[in-house]
Amino acid sequence: MPSTPAHPFFVAVRQILSDVERTQLPALHQAAALTAESLTAGGMLHVFGTGHSHILAEEVFFRAGGLVQINAILDPALMLHVSALQSTELERLEGYAAIVLARYDLRAGDVLVVVSNSGRNPVPIEAALYAKERGLKVIAVTSMDAYRTVPVRHSGGRRLAELADVVFDTCVPKGDALLQVDGLPHALGAASTIVGATLMQAYIYETVKEMLAQGCRPQVLISANVDEAQDHQGLFAAYGDRIRHK
Repeated sequence: MPSTPAHPFFVAVRQILSDVERTQLPALHQAAALTAESLTAGGMLHVFGTGHSHILAEEVFFRAGGLVQINAILDPALMLHVSALQSTELERLEGYAAIVLARYDLRAGDVLVVVSNSGRNPVPIEAALYAKERGLKVIAVTSMDAYRTVPVRHSGGRRLAELADVVFDTCVPKGDALLQVDGLPHALGAASTIVGATLMQAYIYETVKEMLAQGCRPQVLISANVDEAQDHQGLFAAYGDRIRHK
């Protein structure tokens, strides 16, 4: 294979995905089992992240080959299209997570996935606390080791991973970027979205397999861009207001 300037990035991504596959299969299995139990009983899977982490909520919501029973928690102020600077400030604001999550129908027995690669900012931490207080199971998508040496920004002093029932470790280094480049002081090539999306898709896949093993046939979406007919309106209407952004 001829080498190009981009080749080292592909090598680095393959390595980090290999590390994730080698280390995270038990966590994926545990998360799939508890999620399948919730969804089979009529519960919902909610996904939440701030900044670029919100992308993973969209990654599995209303997605071809994905589950209908997924509710993406999307607050524009915590995303990037309104103001990237404001999003960065708000994710550090204690008390804001409760304002956002109160708009959604989260119930005991549901599952909440909270995505935060650093796991140190107040909003994702308080989202996990909010869910636990209401009887939800919490799954964290975060880098376990990369940020251990930096202070937690939440007054409670605990990181996201310490609050979750199951943790998916992205194995992504501190700062997210993978490659040092001669002539630049900082690394290039962010990996958390690539790794996080892979983990989330693997998690949904195993959850569906687990639901089938439990005798439940889940509702799976097909692409709106193929010729097979699927009543998307009907599928989402079945869950009423539980799926806010349908």
